[in-house]
Amino acid sequence: SLYGATAETLSPPADALLDIDAVIFDLQDIGARYYTYVWTLLLTMRACSGTGVEVVVFDRPNPLGGMVCEGGRIEPGFESFVGLSSLPNRHALTAGEIAKLVCAREKLDIELTIVEMRGWERSMWFDDTGLPWVLPSPNMPTLDTATVYPGMCLIEGTELSEGRGTTRPFEFVGAPFIDGEALAAELTHESIRGVRFRPMSFEPGFQKHRGAICKGVQLHVTSRERFRSYDTAVAILSAIHRLWPEEFAWRVRAYEFVDDIAAIDLLAGSSALREGIEAGHRLAELRLGWHDAEVAFGFEAEPFLIYPRPLG
Repeated sequence: SLYGATAETLSPPADALLDIDAVIFDLQDIGARYYTYVWTLLLTMRACSGTGVEVVVFDRPNPLGGMVCEGGRIEPGFESFVGLSSLPNRHALTAGEIAKLVCAREKLDIELTIVEMRGWERSMWFDDTGLPWVLPSPNMPTLDTATVYPGMCLIEGTELSEGRGTTRPFEFVGAPFIDGEALAAELTHESIRGVRFRPMSFEPGFQKHRGAICKGVQLHVTSRERFRSYDTAVAILSAIHRLWPEEFAWRVRAYEFVDDIAAIDLLAGSSALREGIEAGHRLAELRLGWHDAEVAFGFEAEPFLIYPRPLG
């Protein structure tokens, strides 16, 4: 395993690369920047740079398709294991495309080989492929989870429960102090496309608020095409901060081996989102902070696409 107790364990040690010809990467990504498998790939590419060891990526589908980007850039100084190189929170790339992009950005001296997929198109969600869903990690049990994850992982930057310890991680959000009916009403008033909010209670079996009754909402995605998970999660954070400012708390404990930058800032890629929420801004104002970055990334990524965008 390349995931241990310290940041140093995230990269393959030099002696592990002795007397081998190639490293093969064959892991299922989720399409969200915080999902760390692609950063293990980048750290491996960095370790292999200049050694003559080839890096081979067996490409796999982006479960969320390859058309829609969500979220902003990572500002300098906010890199971490949930974003070692700047990508939107929902990046719309495959692991092979990310490998090509970051290899060019960092001018890595490696032989990079992408074993391309056959039959995958950028318009496909995972259930369009006909392939069975196999859990890539314990808290990614279904495609429904992956659909909400690019936004709802932001909840990890708070002391709210993101539903870990339940059967619906990232589809639930809550805390003991929340009034689920009031939160659902506030979010419904925002008129967020493609999703409905149901007030509910849940009891996490592990992690945050383990054994306590959390009240909050469940996300019900009604249109995957219209739904924007990042907008939705930002609206949720803004609403809870606005309705319960005294009880709401950002996570201040170390996150992914970083203890001097707030977890929400690492997840968002800068301090701007946190500062905007603390200033009382609502979704419409906050969204302006990442729109231009989404457009700019689309142009930057275009030369590295393996699977073309549909015409028209």
